[in-house]
Amino acid sequence: MARPRTHDEALRLKLLDRAGELIAADGPKALSLRKLAADAGTSTTAVYSLFGSKPDLVNALYTEGFRRFGARMARTPLTGDAVEDLVALGRAYRASALADPHLYGIMFTRSIPGFEPNEDAEQLARETLKPLERIIRRAIEDGVFADVPPETVAVGCWGIVHGLVSLELTGNLPEEFDVTESYERALRANAEGWLRPQNSDSNPS
Repeated sequence: MARPRTHDEALRLKLLDRAGELIAADGPKALSLRKLAADAGTSTTAVYSLFGSKPDLVNALYTEGFRRFGARMARTPLTGDAVEDLVALGRAYRASALADPHLYGIMFTRSIPGFEPNEDAEQLARETLKPLERIIRRAIEDGVFADVPPETVAVGCWGIVHGLVSLELTGNLPEEFDVTESYERALRANAEGWLRPQNSDSNPS
């Protein structure tokens, strides 16, 4: 009799979280399928049956990370105000990273040398940024943001959030640093910096 799919899904998520923790703590060489199975209280046969190979497992980690990230981004309430909405997405980005720090490096820092996500995983990753792209394109088309390539604004926004989140996750910020307040002020300053001059007075910080 086949095992219930709910059992397989619960085990799959448990294995993925533990695999991400091993990599985050000790690097990619720490990812032994035998150790992973033992830590999760299962067999290496179960690991292979769920994922296939170690590269497939890493691809599943990447995919799961972006699945969780995309769900959080998609359910972020938006107002139609470009500045406020970019700040809201920035908060969601940080919340996702703090919720799954063991997946963040695999998703955004190429922490596993030689790993390349497959086509489906790459497509999923791109889809997660669609809310950001829509806000930016609409703001430029409506004359709210400066008339620059949308990709320029998107990369600028990503640079701010990724840089600050990475510093926070790696413990490289001073202990007395108010991360939450400073992060939001940085998000808002970045977003307001893209406003056209005639709109710059309509979004006070």
